[in-house]
Amino acid sequence: MKKIFIAILLGSTSLWGWAQNVLDSAAANPSIRFTTTEIDYGSIPQNSNGERVFEFTNNGSRPLILTNVVASCGCTATEWPREPIKPNEKGSITVKYNTSITGTFRKSIRVFTNSSPEPILLIIKGEIKPSHSDNYQKENQK
Repeated sequence: MKKIFIAILLGSTSLWGWAQNVLDSAAANPSIRFTTTEIDYGSIPQNSNGERVFEFTNNGSRPLILTNVVASCGCTATEWPREPIKPNEKGSITVKYNTSITGTFRKSIRVFTNSSPEPILLIIKGEIKPSHSDNYQKENQK
């Protein structure tokens, strides 16, 4: 009985040590936190400014590296920092949607970093209304 008790005690102690190591190493890793992960353009006129900015902070204790930022289609361009973001520093990803395309849209941007094996998903959405000059030209062509 004593041997079983000692085995359980040693097993739980080593499990506690393993769990603590996992928690310590997670805290030591870079950690990205976005101010928001979704931007709603609302309803905007055709050919208006389609540029928006996602801001983030490295909440970890090691440098954060953005390894890739991928938009879901060619209608969305991205700009992102290539240099490491130091702990507690801020960074931003600029997204520019092609506002010459009318109608509603919902696009995703996947952000790959050294903080997690899973990409972070950012969303832009909204509606592009046709400009008045386009409506006038369409009506006069009838």
